[in-house]
Amino acid sequence: MELRVLDKTDEELRIEVADEDHTFMNVLKGALLESDDVGAATYDMNPEQSGGQTEPILSIKTEDGVDPLDALEEAANSVSDRMGTLYGEIEDAFASAA
Repeated sequence: MELRVLDKTDEELRIEVADEDHTFMNVLKGALLESDDVGAATYDMNPEQSGGQTEPILSIKTEDGVDPLDALEEAANSVSDRMGTLYGEIEDAFASAA
């Protein structure tokens, strides 16, 4: 995964996330929106409406002085933790089915 910061302020971030699709972007956006410190999180990947852009662009707006990179890191860690939990539950299900 390749990331490129397009714009960053104290409470806003626009970042390009190369080689990802709606599946990952929706999960990441959902994790961001679970945070009380995130006021808005959206992504755009419509090339016709974006002047030819083909990679998804994630936009984050935080509140209360929270750095949007910190919010992104927290959301990414949350997604990773959940995937680890899911993986463990799948392993347990296969072990009990055998």
